Amino acid sequence: MKTMPGIALVALGLIIASPALADDPARGQELSEVCQSCHGENGNLALQDDYPLIGGQHFDYLVHALRAYRSGDRDNAIMAGFARDLSDQDIRDLAAWYSRQDGELEP
Repeated sequence: MKTMPGIALVALGLIIASPALADDPARGQELSEVCQSCHGENGNLALQDDYPLIGGQHFDYLVHALRAYRSGDRDNAIMAGFARDLSDQDIRDLAAWYSRQDGELEP
């Protein structure tokens, strides 16, 4: 049986376009509700001096930081507790949300 190249290309296109593989800032915003008590709605609330402002940070930095909290490479009991159950997709979606914020300090 011959395989049709067009069918393979369509299948590959569907896989690449799959929402599960795309970063979703809207989903990241939904996931960020738990983050808001310390980091604010847009990630720029200076609640305490040792809580970083994360709104407007680089996407790759946020992904790296959350994965490090999840794995324990970054030692912070509060963040480890929150990051422990995040999937790679959750992390990418959160990073997509926070990296798109303007980085302005919230009042």
